[in-house]
Amino acid sequence: MKAIALQQYGSADDLRLIDLPDPKVGPAEVLIRVRAAGVNPVDWKLAAGGLDALMEVRFPLVPGWDVAGVVERVGPDAREFSVGDEVFGYIRKDWAQAGAYAELATANVRMLAKKPRDLGWAEAAGVPLAGQTAFRSLKRAEVGAGDTVLVHAAAGGVGSFGVQIAVALGARVIGTASERNHEYLRSLGAEPVTYGEGLADRVRALAPGGVDAAVDFVGGDAVDVSLGLGVKPERVVSIANPEADAKGGHWVWVRPDGAELADLARLIEDGKVTVPVERTFPLAEAAEAWRLNQQGRTRGKIVLTV
Repeated sequence: MKAIALQQYGSADDLRLIDLPDPKVGPAEVLIRVRAAGVNPVDWKLAAGGLDALMEVRFPLVPGWDVAGVVERVGPDAREFSVGDEVFGYIRKDWAQAGAYAELATANVRMLAKKPRDLGWAEAAGVPLAGQTAFRSLKRAEVGAGDTVLVHAAAGGVGSFGVQIAVALGARVIGTASERNHEYLRSLGAEPVTYGEGLADRVRALAPGGVDAAVDFVGGDAVDVSLGLGVKPERVVSIANPEADAKGGHWVWVRPDGAELADLARLIEDGKVTVPVERTFPLAEAAEAWRLNQQGRTRGKIVLTV
């Protein structure tokens, strides 16, 4: 199979399209003919060695944890799916090596869900990591109907999902973003507020009755601002600031969870969550996709098509 790989830790300049053996299909796994792979910041951070202290990395490294494709083979005791099923999933394994930037990828059935029927391949590949990160964060913050929730970095890849999911749960959403993204946030159902100095005062002006929960998708002082607004520590969640735990909140990492992804798929099928795709690149242009992702200015997802 063709795959994008690195032979050692490196950057976008070190990505190469190479030939690799087709992956073996283990028990409880399926082989997926990849149609699209999502690009996420963790992909290039992993490649640069940024996760070396957290997980084993083996080379050649094929990046990519977001996949959408068609089941081509079913391993022993993988009865949840059949050949020909269209699936998507967050396929992070216990070590990093055989990712989604390839013509073929394997995944444990617990990582996958059926792709929403009317969702395109690129859109489907943009869902799993970002969508499940947002979903898990909101659940950890116990966001529900009638809550007012503050979403930090609401116009980003994770934040866009967070806004829509929170709205679908019946919450009022206040989302931080630059002014150029305010209309976009309104289209998702959020009330926009400009981030930066004076944020707390601007949020208080919008919600004089207070904020019930906060999810931080950017880092910096977002956790402290949220606590300063009177949000109970146990309802403050961050994916970017590990100090959230020490302050009584939660530092969250997304887990591969097909059941949770299926719940998210139902929200998509019901029209409550849409998947914005900023740009697609062919697999061979993965380096260009990384360079665009590293700019940190894209509103929707960046996806590789295979």
